[in-house]
Amino acid sequence: MDIAAYFERIGYENSANKLDLDTLTEVLQHQMRTVPFENLSMHCGEAMNLDLETTFDHIVRKKRGGWCLQVNHLLYWALTEMGFETTMLGGYVYIVPVNKYSKEMIHLLVQVTISDRNYIVDAAFGGSCQMWEPLELASGKDQPQVPAIFRLTEENGTWYMDQIRREQYIPNQKFVNSDLLEKSEYRKIYSFTLKPRTIEDFEYANTYLQTSSTSVFVHTSFCSLQTPEGVCCLIGSTFASRKFSYKDNVDLVEFKNVNEEEIEDVLKAAFGVSLERKLVPKNGDLSFTI
Repeated sequence: MDIAAYFERIGYENSANKLDLDTLTEVLQHQMRTVPFENLSMHCGEAMNLDLETTFDHIVRKKRGGWCLQVNHLLYWALTEMGFETTMLGGYVYIVPVNKYSKEMIHLLVQVTISDRNYIVDAAFGGSCQMWEPLELASGKDQPQVPAIFRLTEENGTWYMDQIRREQYIPNQKFVNSDLLEKSEYRKIYSFTLKPRTIEDFEYANTYLQTSSTSVFVHTSFCSLQTPEGVCCLIGSTFASRKFSYKDNVDLVEFKNVNEEEIEDVLKAAFGVSLERKLVPKNGDLSFTI
């Protein structure tokens, strides 16, 4: 594995920069705008693997994306390789339909320490819940970013990440009540502790997310990429985009149905993804949102 190849993949050219917050932010933003958060492999009949070398080959050489166990694992490796002080952490995702956090640790995120300050870095949550800048590990502090206001809160050793969102305008009225649309102004995202983890700690999650009938990844094919203005997603056969701050405190959300013949072109044009096998798009009862 070659850090120079990683930098080339994400289009990052300032590799000699200091190990400071500006550099950390640049790397995060380059990765999240070039590496999609996606689970397309499992809907092409392929497995999603944890092995770092396999992940590197998949994302860097084949120019694909992945879910958090791959994308954030690669980010953790790259930041460590650059010389940042990093810690792998595990999270519990808030499941909106049942109003509770997952019982199992299914999300991988990264803590980075710079000058005795700790930051949370995550390039793989997808949709409009994705952070655009590292979040300082400070309880109760509102941290405004382009997508929304993020807030971390600590209670008895457990940290909670939440988001305060804008209003949204949906021109296509038939999607106003769609399950693909985030509807709450205050959005819980996930919880986590500061206990250091290794990739082996996520073996159960990697199997569960690919096989369980309660896994949204099994029910839905998904590809999401952050853009300079917002985020775009392919959820099943629906293409969705969100433009942040389209008007004062309002996001613009648009939807378009994509037929089977168009999907390959949409993946290439919007996400830079070329698949080796045929995708069977799926959008079941358990769905992602934008």
